[in-house]
Amino acid sequence: MSYEPTEIKQLAQRFPSNFTFGSATASWQIEGSSSTRGSSVWDDFAAVPGNIKDGTVADPACDSVNRYQEDIQLLKFLGVDSYRFSVSWPRVYDFANKKPNQSGLDYYSRLIDGLLDAGIKPTLTMYHWDLPSELQQKGGWQWAGISDEFEKYAELLAEHYVDRVDTWATLNEPWVVSFLGHATSIHAPGLADPRAGFRSAYEQMIAHGKALRVLRSHNANRAGTVLNLTEIISEFDECQDAVKHVDNLQNGIWLDMLSGRGISDFTKESTSQFTDWSFVNDQDLKLVSEPIDFLGINYYTPGRIEPADDQQGEVLGQGTEVYPGTGNVKFVSREPKSLMGWEVRPESLTNTIRATAKALPNTPIMITENGGAFPDQIDGDQVHDPERTSYYFQHLSACADAIDEGIDLQGYYCWSLMDNIEWAEGLEKRFGLFFVDHQTQKRTAKDSAKFISELLASR
Repeated sequence: MSYEPTEIKQLAQRFPSNFTFGSATASWQIEGSSSTRGSSVWDDFAAVPGNIKDGTVADPACDSVNRYQEDIQLLKFLGVDSYRFSVSWPRVYDFANKKPNQSGLDYYSRLIDGLLDAGIKPTLTMYHWDLPSELQQKGGWQWAGISDEFEKYAELLAEHYVDRVDTWATLNEPWVVSFLGHATSIHAPGLADPRAGFRSAYEQMIAHGKALRVLRSHNANRAGTVLNLTEIISEFDECQDAVKHVDNLQNGIWLDMLSGRGISDFTKESTSQFTDWSFVNDQDLKLVSEPIDFLGINYYTPGRIEPADDQQGEVLGQGTEVYPGTGNVKFVSREPKSLMGWEVRPESLTNTIRATAKALPNTPIMITENGGAFPDQIDGDQVHDPERTSYYFQHLSACADAIDEGIDLQGYYCWSLMDNIEWAEGLEKRFGLFFVDHQTQKRTAKDSAKFISELLASR
């Protein structure tokens, strides 16, 4: 779908002048050049046949280590205020030799300087899932020492970049790491152990707290964290207990820890068959609940629950196995859907923002990822993606609705800047504003990129 210039201008003018528009990527999905860094859990996971659907591995991805200047030109084409990228932990620290990796540190320094030269504010995510293999061998996010390692990592990054990075995010989507990577085997490290899911959730949040403390000590400009939150819905009375349980695992436990409510009695009771939470202590929880400057929300789709029947639901990344203890229900998705099978429901974004503002009051919110995998129609040097353009228009409108209600929503980042490795889905599912030919690495602006460019030029 295309929009008239007047419609685009009207949407642009619904956002305040200091609202941050950006686009986002993640290190393992775009960087390539794995030989110039250490190994991560995603390299280990990708090496097992069948874990990634099309057999994709880390190289060449989008070859961004070598093409970052080209990527900055894509951001300039869009006219964004900020670029959210993530640092690869095994690229900046050499665990084999127990010392920083200077070439990796220099790469991110060049990227940050290039962004600043282009007038684009760097937003740095410390952890977007690529845990160093050596730390996984020690127990990874189930190891009590992991947060101390993360604290040292935060110190390394702050020492090198705190004077130039505008916004810091400690973690990206700890729910995914815990429940897709630990409770199930959908993502790395692929443990399929529900108890490990809950332990890793807690250890990640302690790591966040320790990293935040480091950033505060270095007077970081703005620091927070990023959760993937969403609305859980059902039209069936008999599913309301499941809705409450899933909503708590998806949203509640993270917001409870950040807000100082700790691990609720409901959480302990509803997960008692998997863990007794004996590893929790008040000192950790106090650290986790230190105030943040913003909370990032990554939103794509709601979770919709119906009673189980012979036709079990099949929604990627949703299911009773990724929400341990849910019971006899199924997850379904209604039209319109993305190529991931995810329901497109913009009002669920507004509802998610509203619920988050209530659960974590007095904390500015940013939408740190939003977008979709949709068909790309290649026509010569044009790439048409009307469904993606429509998705962005509708979800930006949903953000403006939240702002109209008086919610302190301060930014929005498109996911993703360009087509990349969609984790376990490989190269098949494309989220990018720019089409990437993975043979030639040529980047081509899709119609959705032209829409975003026009929108931002209309402010």
